[in-house]
Amino acid sequence: MNRLLSGLAALAMAGLVSGSATADVTVKWLHIENTPETVAWMQGVAKAYEAAHPGVTIQMQYLENEAYKAKLPTTLQSPDRPNIIYSWGGGVLRDQVKAGVITDLTDAMKGEWADRFGPAALDAFTIDGHVWGVPVLASQVGFWFNKPLLAKAGVKAEDIKTWDDLLAAVKTIKAAGIVPLATGGADKWPIHFYWTHLAIRLGGKAAFQSAYNQSGDGFDGPVFVKAGEHLKELAALEPFEPGYLGLTNPQASGYFGDGNAAMHLMGNWDYNTSKKNSASGKGLADADLGWFPFPTVAGGTGEPTDVLGGVNGWLVTKGSPPEAVDFLKFLTTQENQAKAAELGLYIPVVKGTAEKLKNPFFRQMAENIAKAGYFQVFYDQMLGANVGRVVNDVSADLASGATDPADAASQVQDAWAMH
Repeated sequence: MNRLLSGLAALAMAGLVSGSATADVTVKWLHIENTPETVAWMQGVAKAYEAAHPGVTIQMQYLENEAYKAKLPTTLQSPDRPNIIYSWGGGVLRDQVKAGVITDLTDAMKGEWADRFGPAALDAFTIDGHVWGVPVLASQVGFWFNKPLLAKAGVKAEDIKTWDDLLAAVKTIKAAGIVPLATGGADKWPIHFYWTHLAIRLGGKAAFQSAYNQSGDGFDGPVFVKAGEHLKELAALEPFEPGYLGLTNPQASGYFGDGNAAMHLMGNWDYNTSKKNSASGKGLADADLGWFPFPTVAGGTGEPTDVLGGVNGWLVTKGSPPEAVDFLKFLTTQENQAKAAELGLYIPVVKGTAEKLKNPFFRQMAENIAKAGYFQVFYDQMLGANVGRVVNDVSADLASGATDPADAASQVQDAWAMH
């Protein structure tokens, strides 16, 4: 009898092992993408993977950008956390790695997979020699502009080369009864693009590295105080749309897409989001749209080619099935990323895809990123969530007049010294 029971137990165990080998697997993919074209492409890639891997389901989950940032720390502590999450790299990634919730991809990405990316892209997700994420896209921040509105105001975008040129253009545009600049002040980070860009133009890489490494002048040094003074100089002209401090970035993006403002300082993704968030869903026609990089600042040591942007990608959370890693390998094949480039969804970082970019704006930015001697990742990501929040807060406070340049810079330095 004992032998019979033992035999049945063995068969049952064999059945369990066999069953587990063919068990269905669900990979939860949490994203922040809200443009229909990009979501459709992502769904297509997921379905193609599922077709080639029977029993695997890629379950797409969505959170709006601000909600994602706010909820992610709690989400990552949940036993039901998603398997693949979006990342901007930088200090936020470092904090997540420190918390022990991210999978180390160093071994998985060795060889052919790692070779798909340039060193700069891979470095954005490398911490202490270990690779923690899969880079997918690069971005650049600059001024999108409405050609008909600038023409109506008598302003030529090609003449805006310096900060003083921009201030003069703002005055002229406002005098013509047109809102010069759209910005989503409620989200704050869109305004940080002004303060940080000004610091980049004033102090270049050296100023940031000195403050970051705590090896010289900090974030309360002359460069960052001066950046605040220039931002206040702009804000004094009241260049933004009425009620801008109560508008989110999607709302401001739609405001620009509806033709209500002459310019919008935003990343290349705004090409799609300004259309998606416009009342018509179509935004400005390409013929009416233009773009120019952030202007130089008198006396600044930064190079005009220095870029503020990001290298964004995907992370795999700790305890996820191996299929999550395998799916990201599939997502970042040259074929899939070339299609994203061709569709004009973003600027991929996989080698051999930039030439597939048909969007002239994206192509220009890809060239700018390639030749930049200094590529600065967004401060609010690079410095980590806590310090980044202070950067965004003081940027909005500078614009609204709630703080002064020296105090704003001191707040950032104090936060960085305590991080």
